[in-house]
Amino acid sequence: MPQIFKVGNYTIYFWSNENNPLEPVHVHISEGQPTSNATKIWITSRGKCVMCHNNSNIPNRILRNISDIIEARSEEIISTWKKYFGEVRFYC
Repeated sequence: MPQIFKVGNYTIYFWSNENNPLEPVHVHISEGQPTSNATKIWITSRGKCVMCHNNSNIPNRILRNISDIIEARSEEIISTWKKYFGEVRFYC
């Protein structure tokens, strides 16, 4: 699974298999190693974050900070998604 970047102890990544048909652009966030119940955030066509779920129970303050970083780096995330999966779809 491609790791995009880290924020402190939190890893931001894609899963290698994002279903068929391919899901819209999103990232998973987990503390330490990636897990199957990681927090999931959709990236919109405008580079904003939309919370899908916070299964990792990341504290709200930390999650807001990570979301701000994801939004600031959304172009990089979208570009990496396209290179890895070959296409881009957006949640909204």
